[in-house]
Amino acid sequence: MKVLHTSDWHIGRTLHGRKRYEESEAFLNWLAGLIEDKHIDVLLVAGDVFDNSTPSNYAQEIYYRFLYRVAASANRHVVVTAGNHDSPSFLNAPRELLKYLNVHVVGCASDPPADEAIVLARSNREPGLIVCAIPYLRDRDIRVAEAGESIEDKERKLIEGIRTHYRLVCEAARQKRDLLNKAVPIVAMGHLFAAGGRTVDGDGVRELYIGSLAQVRADLFPEGIDYLALGHLHIPQKVGGSDFIRYSGSPLPIGFGEADQQKCVVLVEFSGNAPHVTEIPVPRFRVLKTLRGDWQTIAGGIDAMTSKGGNAWLEIIYDGEEIIGNLRERLDEANKGTGMEILRIRNNQVLQNTLGRMGKEESLDDLDVTEVFKRCLDTHEVPEEQRPELLSAYREVIVSLNEADLMAD
Repeated sequence: MKVLHTSDWHIGRTLHGRKRYEESEAFLNWLAGLIEDKHIDVLLVAGDVFDNSTPSNYAQEIYYRFLYRVAASANRHVVVTAGNHDSPSFLNAPRELLKYLNVHVVGCASDPPADEAIVLARSNREPGLIVCAIPYLRDRDIRVAEAGESIEDKERKLIEGIRTHYRLVCEAARQKRDLLNKAVPIVAMGHLFAAGGRTVDGDGVRELYIGSLAQVRADLFPEGIDYLALGHLHIPQKVGGSDFIRYSGSPLPIGFGEADQQKCVVLVEFSGNAPHVTEIPVPRFRVLKTLRGDWQTIAGGIDAMTSKGGNAWLEIIYDGEEIIGNLRERLDEANKGTGMEILRIRNNQVLQNTLGRMGKEESLDDLDVTEVFKRCLDTHEVPEEQRPELLSAYREVIVSLNEADLMAD
């Protein structure tokens, strides 16, 4: 069977106030064409389908239109699991209907966990693959809170809860395979932060659990998994050097920090139980470019980008020695008629001179919520010995807010 692994679509995301529906549609149209051309049997979407738990009507339309197009081919399967950005109840709502289109949705941890072990049939109706469709495991699904717990106790229970859930689902998959009496491959999915995983600044990867990112080691996953399809981190990468434990990464650059990454989807072809893994590059549907330097460098960069044409979005970071007070006006003039759009300007020279020791422009967009809280602690001169407990309590509140399912009853 041919399996295509992708994740972190983040449909509905904005970048400095600009909607990105056009890019999402372009990617999904390309993906649907790839599925047809490569004769893909199973598509795996490992979480963060949407960028938030209350997707707009247009974001939903993009999603369902894609599922309809892909499901139009008989005996093709789609498996969708929720990520930490998704609403479990929203994804789950149409799942009974979607089953008739061979679209299998798992929005939250199942009870019993065996329900997440899904047997998929080949075109000849013979079992061809078992998918352990494990979604983002929310704190309340895997850990019982107790009064007086330390940060270390919470983290230990989280890791053990994740380990136990994977073990139970994979045991159920093996039992189903034994009943089939066939050497059917087992593929597992997950949405979590594997230890050693690479991220970049500004990629929007949230802290998942209280006290830390709760990074899990590769030895947490049970043996017998032929391929592990992960979501959450946006850089395509292997885990622990294994070809068979991978993040597909996000198909679109989430911010300017990811602009130079080659995005991909992962093709996994099974011959028996031995997978052959290939990364397939995703085209760039819109160029994101950071131009940094003095005025001559930036103006030259705009000219060079103009000669290439296209609809690029630009981030400008001016750090030349000359103080330019009307930088926005000069940039608008240089960019007039190019078809490009400047989304963000940072004039470091002006700020160095007007704000003195701050040394750089900052806005709330530049800081994550934890950094804002730390700045508040600094402002109020909170003693260092009190900060760990306050940070832990703050993160617990943030995790609770992030995991609140606004689409539930």
